[in-house]
Amino acid sequence: MHIPDGYLSPSTCATLYALAAAGWYSALGQIKRRLATRTIPLISVFAAFSFVVMMFNVPLPGGTTGHAVGVAVAAIVLGPWGSMLSISIALAIQALFFGDGGITTLGANCFNMAIVGSFVAYGVYCVIGRGTDLRSRRRVLAAAAAGYVAINASAFVTALEFGIQPALFHDPSGSPLYAPYPLRVAIPAMMIGHLAVAGLAEGVISAGMVSYLQRADLMLLRGVENPARESETALPPANRQSPRRLWWVVASLMLLTPLGILAAGSAWGEWSSNELASRQTRAHIESASGNQAAPASAPAGLQRLSNVWTAPFPRYAPKFIKNPAFGYLLSAMFAVGFLGLASLLTGFAGRRRWTIGERS
Repeated sequence: MHIPDGYLSPSTCATLYALAAAGWYSALGQIKRRLATRTIPLISVFAAFSFVVMMFNVPLPGGTTGHAVGVAVAAIVLGPWGSMLSISIALAIQALFFGDGGITTLGANCFNMAIVGSFVAYGVYCVIGRGTDLRSRRRVLAAAAAGYVAINASAFVTALEFGIQPALFHDPSGSPLYAPYPLRVAIPAMMIGHLAVAGLAEGVISAGMVSYLQRADLMLLRGVENPARESETALPPANRQSPRRLWWVVASLMLLTPLGILAAGSAWGEWSSNELASRQTRAHIESASGNQAAPASAPAGLQRLSNVWTAPFPRYAPKFIKNPAFGYLLSAMFAVGFLGLASLLTGFAGRRRWTIGERS
């Protein structure tokens, strides 16, 4: 679901950036009015969690790959606004440092996974789980359903964005300028794999994390019930929810990330211009696209925009590391370390502000 540069027209990218920016602005306003010193470190840890989860590729029907996002767990703990920021941060790091998703399409990717995914997951979880005890099994089932529906909603919106490009943006001869496949190809190609495999992976991860939090840190599951509880504003940061246990979960998953490269193939719609031009790769693309013919060469607009940004560590493979598995792990360590440092700094700032407030 990480749309690369060149697959969406500039006008589509601008529209989706505007929608994403409106979401980010609203989210920042919501977070500012709530418990900023508690929420910001949690946003960091869930950004790290999402980043690591998205590194575990799973094989999908048609020879492509997919991944979970971790959006449902973020929405359950942080609410949709905090989840939106958390997943957006993970996606921005992936695009900027690793070339996973484009820079011109970052707004689209954030809209699809962070905004649509967060609100759908939050809504499904609330409908199914609201009114039950936080420790109930129904909460676990609600989390599984939220994850499954959310990732499929994100995939469907992504398929729509891919599929409208050939109809709206083509040259005088009718050849697509950006994403080459229409809706009748894009929707089934995206949805079959997500409905059958990736959605189940997201559901299992969501249910597993909620089950873990029911035993390890029940306070974190109260965010959906009443995310702006005023009683907590009087507590020092040391007595509020701590993300420490979650960081241990992230660290454990991080060490397993080399398993994420075992799944062969690439995600549908994430082919480079060179892959679209290669005869051998084109056969695989056509097979994954319902045996619909691929364009004879990469679309002109796609070629023009595909090199707008060169990530320092493309495809999670630092050039100075010869071992792919170790390079993949090192990439995960970099991102988790970056977000961990951000969490420590914001936590320190929050404790200092609380101490100054008490003295005054």
